[in-house]
Amino acid sequence: MLDKTYSPAEVEAKLYDRWEKSGAFACDVASNAAPYTIMMPPPNVTGSLHMGHALTFTVQDILTRYQRMTGRDALWQPGTDHAGIATQMVVERNLAAEGVDRRDLGRDAFIEKIWEWKAESGGTIVNQLRRLGASPDWARERFTMDEGLSAAVRRVFVQLYKEGLIYRDKRLVNWDPKFQTAISDLEVEAKEVDGNLWHFRYPVEGEEGRYIVVATTRPETMLGDTGVAVHPDDERYKDLVGRHAILPLVGRRIPIVADEYADPEQGSGAVKMTPAHDFNDFEVGKRQNLEIINIFDAHAHLNENVPDTYRGLERFEARKRVIADLEALELIEKIEPHKHTVPHGDRSGVPVEPWLTDQWYADAATLAKPAIEAVETGKTVFVPKNWEKTYFEWMRNIQPWCISRQLWWGHQIPAWYGPDGTVFVEETEEEAAAAAATHYGKTVELTREPDVLDTWFSSALWPFSTLGWPEETPELARYYPGDVLVTGFDIIFFWVARMMMMGLHFMKDVPFRTVYIHALVRDAKGQKMSKSKNNVIDPLELIDRYGTDALRFTLTAMAAQGRDIKLAEGRVEGYRNFVTKIWNAARFCEMNGCAVDPAFDPAACTATVNRWIVGEVRKTSVAVAEAIEAYKFNEAAGALYQFFWGSFCDWYLEFTKPILQTPEGGTEHPAAAETRAATAWALNRALHLLHPIMPYVTEELWASFGEEADTMLISRPWPALAAELVDPAVESEMNWLIRLISEVRSIRSEMNVPPSAQIPLILTGAGATTEARVERYRDLILRLARLSEARLGTEVPAGAVQGVLDEATLVLPIADVIDVGQERARLTKEVGKVDGEIAKIDKKLSNEAFIAKAPEEVIEENRERRADELERRDRLSAALKRLEAVAG
Repeated sequence: MLDKTYSPAEVEAKLYDRWEKSGAFACDVASNAAPYTIMMPPPNVTGSLHMGHALTFTVQDILTRYQRMTGRDALWQPGTDHAGIATQMVVERNLAAEGVDRRDLGRDAFIEKIWEWKAESGGTIVNQLRRLGASPDWARERFTMDEGLSAAVRRVFVQLYKEGLIYRDKRLVNWDPKFQTAISDLEVEAKEVDGNLWHFRYPVEGEEGRYIVVATTRPETMLGDTGVAVHPDDERYKDLVGRHAILPLVGRRIPIVADEYADPEQGSGAVKMTPAHDFNDFEVGKRQNLEIINIFDAHAHLNENVPDTYRGLERFEARKRVIADLEALELIEKIEPHKHTVPHGDRSGVPVEPWLTDQWYADAATLAKPAIEAVETGKTVFVPKNWEKTYFEWMRNIQPWCISRQLWWGHQIPAWYGPDGTVFVEETEEEAAAAAATHYGKTVELTREPDVLDTWFSSALWPFSTLGWPEETPELARYYPGDVLVTGFDIIFFWVARMMMMGLHFMKDVPFRTVYIHALVRDAKGQKMSKSKNNVIDPLELIDRYGTDALRFTLTAMAAQGRDIKLAEGRVEGYRNFVTKIWNAARFCEMNGCAVDPAFDPAACTATVNRWIVGEVRKTSVAVAEAIEAYKFNEAAGALYQFFWGSFCDWYLEFTKPILQTPEGGTEHPAAAETRAATAWALNRALHLLHPIMPYVTEELWASFGEEADTMLISRPWPALAAELVDPAVESEMNWLIRLISEVRSIRSEMNVPPSAQIPLILTGAGATTEARVERYRDLILRLARLSEARLGTEVPAGAVQGVLDEATLVLPIADVIDVGQERARLTKEVGKVDGEIAKIDKKLSNEAFIAKAPEEVIEENRERRADELERRDRLSAALKRLEAVAG
């Protein structure tokens, strides 16, 4: 007997343990079934579950569970990422609390400390994924620093180097002076600050008293200026192009060059060029052959390339000194308050410095060409398709990829330097020593490259390294390429594009056929979640409060393609009520003797109501399958919700109560046995259809409504239901009944008829079919529409409200049960409120400034709200007209 209430906390851990121990998550490399592969985006080993994880892993789990049920041999490949800088920072912080610095430990001992930390704390995120109900093949879990993946990384690096696609170069990087490493663009956070814009006067050489004015937000960098750029068409400076300015404080002659980067409309139209400390200036410097002078050291202190008075100064202290000295020389034209964005290290919190340094690079432009072609020709498709444009924009303007990091934790670059700096790149130290001996003609001492690889380098190999590459394993042959990658738009370039490059280069095929880009999960107001805004919603707290199924269904129901999710806790609470509805419906079935009958044939049902529900199950099965396969997860959730709460609970169970519930002392209805079997069958199939989204409550109920008690629902096949189960005549008849009752209920609600009031229904103008249906279903109509009678007639009594159903007019005399004047006032007030809302939205949508600034999705939401309000006004206006008819 089912408990009175469903307790997720008691059920979930028990069921998950059973699933995992049963082997239900495992793929079968020897299977004859068609394979289906999803590569789990490996979460950082330092991470804990956030709402973005909850969405992406729910979607992946839905796909995996569904494909398993359809008979595919599904591999959802799990694992975690070593997260170089994040992990190193966590362990450094822990050591600092004990008064220990990593440099005192040395590299090897520090790395050992990280492995110890991983063993103790690195499993947090995977245990939280289990709480979410995720069902990857945990036995195949990988880690980007495990030995197999490390071997793949070394092989790829060495091969690309020997093909000329990896090289060392001196270029600008995002330099984090606190962590002393280059960082990727994804690790840079733009922060808006209140600063100043300083306008400096640079003397023009050979023309006493003439200056060229430049503006900067970073005065200290002027010590590294090597040029001034003006636009070629700027008439103010045409006579200065090709001449020189004298750099104040330094005395260096710097050329004045013509370059289209300079914007005549911005400031003075002249731009100071610091190629070693600004990404745009670096590009101009290359075009104009400007000198590149690095004025900072790794700590962002001024180095030997500046005058003695500034050497060793910290950058912000140097800023104050430079400003003071230029003021003393009367070379500051003006100072303007200026709000601007400054890039910061997302973990260190300090401003990032564009810094010229020797790093290792991958030739991304060459690697990108096949990856661009693969999407152009449809070998890989993006869903939604508009993300292909983003992919192309990034890939067609791709820059060399800085792949080295000045960290200790990560894949140490397999390069060794000889006594004269010659580099030897090999997979092992022994191979490097042999290559060096051949080069020098003797054995020499080699020094290992201290840098490690960008975390994204090993992640780029994930689709094939996890399957055993470079070995030719059965898994690699069977599960590569993958079917779909599910991820967020923010890492299309950092991860998706790089997997495409590496997969095509080393496997000669794309790593996945489809890339599904899901939306962002925002707060209820549509704002991005952040700790600073104090609006972060913890998915684990929601799971504790409402259960995993409620959270999963909420995220699925809101996962419309191309639209961010505005998550309010109330939505999760609402879908918790849906879980409760499913449980209570099962209890109702159990209490009414509805048990699965192995001999039940849905096609053999004789009762119209049973034939109808059988057809509804078939239609829902098709709708859910089509929606999941089209990545329209919200439509799948919507179809399930409408079927279970609407068709099954609100209608079928209500229609069949008189059949199932024999009055005391009465005889059982002739259709009772068939209806009990049909009810159990419909519930059983509904559990199948709900399972990919709501695995826990469905699995728990399966124990009572499954065909085989010893087989879990997770391992059951997706229902194969014949199209013939849908009978158009039956569907038409039952839909007529539902529409009739719904229309009467709607009129009662609009007119504020008290629920307890039983009113008559007269159908005028009804044809023979309608007359027969009224006779057939009169008892149900009276009970479910709360009517005193339902009959055909020709009269329209005074004080009656009317509605239309097909050819018939529904006449409901209500003057005796409502206060017409009071209802007229209420409806008039409601119409006024709606008109006010429409006017407010119209004002927004006609505001050009709002249209220019607002995101497209905000504009679309306003349009949809307007459409909803218009529909509501139409309903209220129609109700008001009906009321006028009642008043006569």
